[in-house]
Amino acid sequence: MTKSELIQKLAERNPDLHQRDAETVVGAIFGEIAAALSRGDRVELRGFGAFSVKHRGARLGRNPRTGEGVRVAAKHIPFFKTGKGLRDRLNQGDKKP
Repeated sequence: MTKSELIQKLAERNPDLHQRDAETVVGAIFGEIAAALSRGDRVELRGFGAFSVKHRGARLGRNPRTGEGVRVAAKHIPFFKTGKGLRDRLNQGDKKP
């Protein structure tokens, strides 16, 4: 699902909400999540999951074409861990006898 599809679904489910208002709401939610992560905060949505930032240290990588060593700088990466409610919902059909 893309961001525009999410906005469309939100507008369809809430007839009193105009499409541009749904776009504003979705943009504000994503903006706040991104702002919190850039500050180093953790964002937890109960039953869905948690967004956090992990630090990946500098390392020596390999150029796959030449096999030559390449220095890869340290960086921060976004990380998402699913919540129990979402995992349970995804695995409902996987119940084994």
